Amino acid sequence: ILFSDILTVPDAMGLGLSFAQGEGPKFATPVRDEAAVAALAVPDMARLRYVFDAVAQIRRALAGRVPLIGFSGSPFTLACYMIEGRGSDDFANVRKMAYQRPDLLAALVAVNAQAVTAYLNEQIRHGADAVMIFDTWGGMLSAAAYRRFSLDPMREIIARLEPGADGKPIPSIVFTKGGGTWLADIAACGAHGVGLD
Repeated sequence: ILFSDILTVPDAMGLGLSFAQGEGPKFATPVRDEAAVAALAVPDMARLRYVFDAVAQIRRALAGRVPLIGFSGSPFTLACYMIEGRGSDDFANVRKMAYQRPDLLAALVAVNAQAVTAYLNEQIRHGADAVMIFDTWGGMLSAAAYRRFSLDPMREIIARLEPGADGKPIPSIVFTKGGGTWLADIAACGAHGVGLD
């Protein structure tokens, strides 16, 4: 599996990702209001060329011995970091937005879903044999919020994945940390495989 930092996608959106020694990732521009969400757009995939070049290089080096799995964070998980501006123990700003402005959170997640779809499709074009969507923070949501903000966007992405070079569907895997109570729903989302927490 090609593990690329999940925050490469929002970084390509222009949020100013940085890493300080002893700290986790941090965005210079958190996304917390209507203007910030309205300013977001699916990034030009050329800004993520280094990931796609790595996919192609790894695929060549593997020479068909084992399949290569492409990778992305889920739209909701990306939104968590984008809203907080960094990692968090409680994601208070995310919870606040989900409660007070679910429309705003839905709009942010929708842009992320479009971006993740484009990102995974580029990985497929460059040789990924399968793709995985990693939903680190969906498990903190209520059941209804999980379906709206996490599962439904992942379902949309899976439905829009392009076939491989041979014209066959690319296998897809979804994983939600803490999502054990929703396994039946996750299994029905259209993915070929489900990662178990």
